[in-house]
Amino acid sequence: MSIETSLSYAALILADSDIEISAEKLAQLTAKANVEVESIWTDIYAKALEGKDLKELFFNITAAPAAGAGAAAGGAAAAEGDAGAAEEKKEEEAKEESDDDMGFGLFD
Repeated sequence: MSIETSLSYAALILADSDIEISAEKLAQLTAKANVEVESIWTDIYAKALEGKDLKELFFNITAAPAAGAGAAAGGAAAAEGDAGAAEEKKEEEAKEESDDDMGFGLFD
């Protein structure tokens, strides 16, 4: 198991148990799991999660946007794709014309 994964699991265990997430607690849990973690990583994780409520972070996530917003975004993306294709075609035509303006092409 990677260091990041083991620290993440340890942080989730602490949050689920309503125990404050600290570098010492993270080190204790990873040591009990027989995962060697340098103290710098426990410090970094503890400082990153300081003052954050992991339960709220994980369980209050909306999985999908509203149906109307999804349809509007899809329509906008399709229109943007059509505009991009038209622009690309114009650029190709401009490249061909620029070679002809010089009187020679790359493979002449």
